[in-house]
Amino acid sequence: MSFTTPWVLWLLPLAVLPLLLERTHSRNYSWVAMLPSDPLSNLIGLMLKVLAVVALLFIILGIAGPHSPHQHEERIGVGAQIALVLDRSASMDDPFSGGTNEGRVGETKSVAASRLITQFVKQRKNDMFGMITFSNSAMYVLPLTENREAILGAIKATAGNSLFQTNIGSGLTSGAGLFDKVPDSGSRAMILLSDGGGRISADVEQKIRDWLDRMDITLYWIVLRQPGGLSIFDKTYKPPENQALPPEVELYEFFNTLRSPFHAYEAEDPKSLASAIDDINQKEKKPIRYFELIPERDYSQHCYFIAALMIALLLSVKYLEVKTWHSA
Repeated sequence: MSFTTPWVLWLLPLAVLPLLLERTHSRNYSWVAMLPSDPLSNLIGLMLKVLAVVALLFIILGIAGPHSPHQHEERIGVGAQIALVLDRSASMDDPFSGGTNEGRVGETKSVAASRLITQFVKQRKNDMFGMITFSNSAMYVLPLTENREAILGAIKATAGNSLFQTNIGSGLTSGAGLFDKVPDSGSRAMILLSDGGGRISADVEQKIRDWLDRMDITLYWIVLRQPGGLSIFDKTYKPPENQALPPEVELYEFFNTLRSPFHAYEAEDPKSLASAIDDINQKEKKPIRYFELIPERDYSQHCYFIAALMIALLLSVKYLEVKTWHSA
């Protein structure tokens, strides 16, 4: 039990004042020895003092603000700890769904991604979400949190104007860092969403490989591909002579060397993007342990109710006493 204003408890000794004060009488007698002994009246008088003590006691306790401390209770649900690593490079502002019959421009990649990821988050009731965006470098947005309003607001913000280039290595290392010093709930995933690849140095590759393995993180990569563009799944593709593999193909090959689980998807329009996100939604439904916040419970109203009840009893007895004297 805790108190909002504990210093009020120093007033508790005042509650015994009714026991120390003598009861006043409505009539005076010249010689009290003439009055016969009345044990019942003495008992009732003592009970009235006790009622007054209890009333004062609970009034003081109510003012002190008693409440139970908030607690975290362990629950077992279905979900995961998920880090969203979203591409914010300038190419994410390109149209993704194409034009309409009326000639209006369709959704951009960033808007479509924001809309569908928002739906994904709303379906996940027990998950913790964190968020990293990246362009030239990674931008820390949110740690792993259960705050749905915060993560939905952050996702909505990604639908705005994008920035410059694509530094996937920085985004991945920052995304893995979200899990550092966070207790493992039993299921961890990182969703990388980009419209292309990026070259990563050997040192960064090793760091990504070690962190994903050590923290037991499953990596999902959704590539927003232009229709007719190069597919990372095309095993027959060969680069022109004396040229390196395209960045997205090179990155895909690196991801396949990871010791931790890896899944890749290609999306050419919002429908295929929705299908990829839905598949991730189905894969990441594993039993997890999480802690639910049990808010504190305020007991002030209970104290005031008991005090009011005691006062009502005292007033009732006083009313009967006055009525009896008037009828005598």
